[in-house]
Amino acid sequence: MENKAHALVAGIFVLVASALLVLLALWLTRDSTQRDLYAMSTGATISGLQPQAVVRFRGVPVGKVERIGFDNKVKGNVLILISIDRAAPVTKSTFATVALQGVTGLGFIQLDDDGKSAERLQPNDADPPRIALRPGTLDKLLKQSGAIFDQAEQATARLNQLLSAKNEQAVTQAVGQLSEAATSLNRLTKNLEPTVAGLPALSRDAGAALRSAKAVTDEAGATARRLNQPGGPLDKLSDGGTALAAGVQTFNTTTLPKLGEVADETASTMRQLRRTISAVDDNPQALIFGNGPLPPGPGEAGFSEPGAVR
Repeated sequence: MENKAHALVAGIFVLVASALLVLLALWLTRDSTQRDLYAMSTGATISGLQPQAVVRFRGVPVGKVERIGFDNKVKGNVLILISIDRAAPVTKSTFATVALQGVTGLGFIQLDDDGKSAERLQPNDADPPRIALRPGTLDKLLKQSGAIFDQAEQATARLNQLLSAKNEQAVTQAVGQLSEAATSLNRLTKNLEPTVAGLPALSRDAGAALRSAKAVTDEAGATARRLNQPGGPLDKLSDGGTALAAGVQTFNTTTLPKLGEVADETASTMRQLRRTISAVDDNPQALIFGNGPLPPGPGEAGFSEPGAVR
């Protein structure tokens, strides 16, 4: 009888402890957050996404995935039902993508907003409003996988062609030529060392030459300033040119006419002298008897001896 009493007490204790554990679990797992239902429909693959997966809004947890099934409104699409905290800023421009968590490969819903609309998306649990589900990184990768594989195959074929025996020989020759060029460059560097060593002296000589050229330039500038200053040589030369021009003008207006007159008189005198010389040549006796007729000589009619009485 005593054993039955102990067994009854033990059973009652186990029941009470179990009830307390259930109540504690319910209290710890209670969730007083108000959530609204939203739906997403997609024809893409959502591998890795499971019910109870977390829903994040720009990285902040705001809800969870309630159910995953098929869409009755769009044949062949997958319908994802999610619950989101009522305080989350869900607008008509909010969109969702399926993302992966690190290395686990588990999927979650990532919400974002492009800011095109500030109007809030009104919830309706009877007919949950739908949020656009855009392709995620995995979907884009899967769609581009064919092109990626084709490009990888082309790259492999080109690499095989590049590593052919003929190209390998050409590469070997190119490497040999490069080695020879490096050796020649080393020799050229050694030959240039004396020239490089003499560069400081050459630089000093060039500096001295530049300083001398600057001094000559400065002196030329000073000379030019002296020539151009008022009363300087250029002004005097200009005054001399003016005076020379005035002299030439006077010569043209006064002296030249007189010289013309003298030239005319000289020409007239020369003409008279030529006539005189011509007359003397024709009649030399004219120098003695003049230009008149010659007196008759002995034996000529009308000759009379000098001193005779007529």
